[in-house]
Amino acid sequence: MTNTLALLGGDAVVTAGGPHFEWPPIDDTTRAKVAAQLDTAISIPGRSGIVAELEDALQEYFGVRHAVTTSSGTAALHAAYPAARITAGDEVIVPAWTFHATASPLFHLRAVPVLCETGPDGNIDPTRVEELITRRTRAIMVTHLWGRPAAMLSLRSIAKGHNLALLEDCSHAHGASHGGQKVGTFGLAGAFSLNGPKPLSGGEGGFVLTDDDDTYYRLLTFAHYNKRAKSEIPAEHPLAKYAVTGSGLKLRIHPLAAALAHDQLSRLDSYLAGRAEMAAYLTAEFARIPGFEVMPMPDGVVSSWYGLTLTYHPGELDGLSIERFHQALVAEGATEFDRPGSTCPMNQLPLYQHPAMLFPGHPRSHRRYGAGDFPIAERAHAHTIKLPVWHREEDRPLAASYVRAALKVSDRHKELL
Repeated sequence: MTNTLALLGGDAVVTAGGPHFEWPPIDDTTRAKVAAQLDTAISIPGRSGIVAELEDALQEYFGVRHAVTTSSGTAALHAAYPAARITAGDEVIVPAWTFHATASPLFHLRAVPVLCETGPDGNIDPTRVEELITRRTRAIMVTHLWGRPAAMLSLRSIAKGHNLALLEDCSHAHGASHGGQKVGTFGLAGAFSLNGPKPLSGGEGGFVLTDDDDTYYRLLTFAHYNKRAKSEIPAEHPLAKYAVTGSGLKLRIHPLAAALAHDQLSRLDSYLAGRAEMAAYLTAEFARIPGFEVMPMPDGVVSSWYGLTLTYHPGELDGLSIERFHQALVAEGATEFDRPGSTCPMNQLPLYQHPAMLFPGHPRSHRRYGAGDFPIAERAHAHTIKLPVWHREEDRPLAASYVRAALKVSDRHKELL
């Protein structure tokens, strides 16, 4: 094998056939559970069967009183906002760098997302939150980007001090924790995705957690209707009279997705333990490669390792652009190295620059954003290379080949200039 870079005609380091990462892990037990559900029910309008089993299991796993399943993580986030009493004209502080669904449901409510600068890790910077609070602010929404918990103790203190609802987007962070407490349980409500590659997957789906009864009833009224709302909202509650129609939306999870997620939940902790071991190996290895910086994990913070993010420093490699560096990595057969695309600083998105095209008459208090408004988030995003984290020991040789590919490109970077 030649040491010439594969991009320049040499042999690739990673020779294993692809794909190199598939999620969720599906075995015969999983197939049997989903097949059994296919024979049992493919539509569940109330809280019964596999939907009730999944929600009960989620409540036990997270230690909360209520879990409401939805059709997607976006639907979960959408439901969480009106459940937190967010209405037209209200402002919600959200991280500038996240997947747009963290905040885009606010436009449908005619509420105003207020973007906040992040730290280099992409999570909202608590020191920048209070300067954004106005008389219209009603909530802070926190994302745990790539599965790395945000600074929840500081954020919870800020929310409490200003009488704001604290909400969490935990779509990347199932089972992650801060100070021994699982994310999704710090505030009024925590929304999760069950989309294909998430640490806990149902293929599609989502759920919202809360300990607050009124928030629970509002979730049901927004995302469900008729049988479920009628059976669970107390007759004396003001929302009970709306149970038949709810808000007019049906955002319930498909039973087959619930069956898949229920199977995966029983395995989640073992998956997370495996990912943690692999992440420890990968971070130690990549930290020794010029051009890469691995963000340290604060004490007491446990990530789900939805993704391992590496900060690329072109100055350490004679100014080699990240585009060229990433191109060389992929050419070496390390095709799972990725540069975040749609999960980006939202001030770069047309929806946050000119929302009126999709939402005519949106409140005038909307803040127009443009490139350069959030330099820390934008620079971090522009210099991030991401890798999924394997969970099985038998994948370590593959992971090692990715390390070798990165080391080869770093060592021979001058050939790419």
